[in-house]
Amino acid sequence: MSIADNLRQVQRDIADCAAQCGRSASDVRLLAVSKTKPLTDLESAYAAGQRLFGENYVQEAVEKYQALSHLSDIEWHFIGPIQSNKSRQIAETMDWVHTIDREKIARRLSEQRPIELPPLNVLIQVNISGEASKSGIALSDLEEVVALVKSLPNLSLRGLMAIPAPQTDMALQREVYAPLQQALLTLQKNDPMVDTLSIGMSGDLAAAIASGSTMVRVGTAIFGARQYT
Repeated sequence: MSIADNLRQVQRDIADCAAQCGRSASDVRLLAVSKTKPLTDLESAYAAGQRLFGENYVQEAVEKYQALSHLSDIEWHFIGPIQSNKSRQIAETMDWVHTIDREKIARRLSEQRPIELPPLNVLIQVNISGEASKSGIALSDLEEVVALVKSLPNLSLRGLMAIPAPQTDMALQREVYAPLQQALLTLQKNDPMVDTLSIGMSGDLAAAIASGSTMVRVGTAIFGARQYT
C-alpha cells in the first residue's frame, strides 16, 4: 500500500474509534511520526493531505524543516528528548514541543524563541506509568510546572503528553490514562488555551481516543517500519 493509502486507513481507524465513544473524528488530530523517514516519504504524505509531522532527533528535524521550507503550512512537532545544547535549534524551527519536563529546558526554549515567531506551543510530558526509563514529570508536580511554563513569555501552554508503558488490555490502558485526562480537564477550567492531550499510538489508539486524546502519534502504520542507521 502507498503512504496515501496508509494515511486513509489510519484516518478511518481514528474515525471508527471516535464514533465508538461518541466523539467526532475532527476532534482528533493525526501527527505523522516521520523520524528516520526520507524526505520523499514526507512529501508523499503531504501530497495526500497530511500537515502535522513529528520528529524525535534535532538534527534530522532541522534538516527536514529547511528542505521543506517551501511547504509553509507544515506544522512541525518535536516529540523527542531535548538536550540543553540543542534547544536553540528547536526554538528556531519547531511549531510545537511535546516534551517539556524540566525548568532549564523550558526557560531556554522561551529565551531562544525568535521574536518574529509566535510563542512556541508546548506540552508538558507526564510520566504516567512511573517508569524510571521514561522522561516526564510526576502528576504531583504538574501544578508547579504549569505555573513555570505560563510565566515564560515565549511559550504557550497547550496541554499534556504521555507515553505509557506498553499494555494490550484496553481497560488497563484506559485506567492508566484516566488521571491524565482528569488533569487536563482541571487545567482547562482555568485556561481555555489548554486544548491538547497528546496520547495514543497504533497499539492503544482506541483507548487513547476514548480517554480524550486530541492528538495521536502514528508512524509505522503510515510510513512502514522504521529505518535504523
